[in-house]
Amino acid sequence: MVAALRSEFGPLPDQSMHEKTSVPALIEELYTFLKQADARELGGLFRDLDAARNTGDEVRAKQVQSAIDNFETHVVPIVADIDAGFGNAEATYLLAKKFIEAGACCIQIENQVSDEKQCGHQDGKVTVPHEDFLAKIRACRYAFMELGVDDGVIVARTDSLGAGLTKQIAYVREKGDIADQYNSFLDCEEVTAAEIGHGDVLITRDGKLMRPKRLPSNLFQFRPGTGEDRCVLDCITSLQNGADLLWIETEKPHIGQIGGMVSRIREVIPNAKLVYNNSPSFNWTLNFRQQVFDAWSAAGQDVSAYDRARLMSVDYDGTPLADEADERIRTFQRDAAAQAGIFHHLITLPTYHTAALSTDNLAREYFGEAGMLGYVKNVQRQEIRQGIACVKHQNMSGSDIGDDHKEYFSGEAALKAGGVHNTMNQFAA
Repeated sequence: MVAALRSEFGPLPDQSMHEKTSVPALIEELYTFLKQADARELGGLFRDLDAARNTGDEVRAKQVQSAIDNFETHVVPIVADIDAGFGNAEATYLLAKKFIEAGACCIQIENQVSDEKQCGHQDGKVTVPHEDFLAKIRACRYAFMELGVDDGVIVARTDSLGAGLTKQIAYVREKGDIADQYNSFLDCEEVTAAEIGHGDVLITRDGKLMRPKRLPSNLFQFRPGTGEDRCVLDCITSLQNGADLLWIETEKPHIGQIGGMVSRIREVIPNAKLVYNNSPSFNWTLNFRQQVFDAWSAAGQDVSAYDRARLMSVDYDGTPLADEADERIRTFQRDAAAQAGIFHHLITLPTYHTAALSTDNLAREYFGEAGMLGYVKNVQRQEIRQGIACVKHQNMSGSDIGDDHKEYFSGEAALKAGGVHNTMNQFAA
C-alpha cells in the first residue's frame, strides 16, 4: 500500500508559490495521522486486553494479545510529486531534500518545463530536452544519497505523448547523440540561404539547412505523430540515468497503446516497470464502450444497434456492449499488469470525486423531502453496519487516547471524555 501525493489539476496557486514548504509539511502531517491511527487502534486493543484480564477471560485475553502481536502498521511509503522540479536542477535537489527529510521514500518527477507546467491531461504541455530532465533525475538521486537513503525510488514521468511543444532546441555535441535525437522530432522545413528571414532560428540536418517551426510564444513545435517515439526515448534514457520506475501519461486508458510502448522500451531495458495513473480525468465508461465497439467492428460483429458517439448514454446501460466494457474496466489493473508491464497503479483524486458526489447527494436529500433521513439511511446507518471506524468520529480524533493519558497523569482525578454521557457510547459494538 502506497500513499501518493499529487494534484491532477497541476500545482494550485498556493502550492506553486510555497511548494518548498507545503508538500513537505503535508508529508509530515500524513505520517503524523498514520502514526496516530496506529496509536488509536493499539490503544483500543490494550484496553480490551486489560478488560479481559480483569474479568479473568483468558481466551479473550489470548485473542487480543495475538492481535497486538500481529498488528500491522498504518504507516505506508509515500510517493511525493515534485512536478517538474520547480526550477533548475539545483532547485530540484533542494526541494527533493525537503521531501525526503519529511519522510517521502519515492519522488515522482516529470519532463515538462517547470515554468510552463500543465496538468498531464490538459493541452499546452511543453517538454524539456533529455539532458535537462536527466540532470533533475540525478539531482533527486543525489538528495537521496546525501541523506543516506540508499533505496529511495525515483519515478520518471513523461508527458511527451500529449506534449507537442518544446521550449528550446537541444545542444548537439555530435551526430546521433541524445540531443540530436531530441531535435530530430522537431517540425522543420528545408530552406536555402535566400529564404532565410530576419530573426530565423536554423539548424542543420544531414547537411541541409532546416528552419524549425517556431510559434509566437517562442516555443518550437514537434512533428505530429511523434509522441509515442518521444515517450519511448524518454523512458529508456531515464532508466539509463538513475530512474527506477516509469510513468507514461496517456490521453486514454488503453492497454494496447500502453503495452505497445512498454514492449519497445523493454527491447532495450528488459526489466522496465511502469507506474500508471488510473485517472478520473478519463471518461472510463465512454472510452471502454468505444474500445468494445471498435473491437466488435473490426471482428465483423454487428454494431448497428449502437451509436458510437452516444455510447455514454444511459440507454446503453445493461446492453451486451456495456456489460463487456464494464468487465474490461473491472479487470483493467490485472490485465494492464499482465499485458503492459504496469507495476503500480495509482488513482488520483478519487476521494475528491467521492466527496463531491456524496456531498451533493446528501445536500439534495437533507434539504429535500428525505430531510435528516437522507443522512441517517445513506451515511450513518451504512457506517454502523459496515463497521466504518469513522462513525465514532470522536475516537478517530483521539479522544480515547487523551483519556488514557489523563488517567495515567491524574489517576482518579482525571476528567475523562469517555464517560457514560459520551454519545459515542451509542455506537458501541
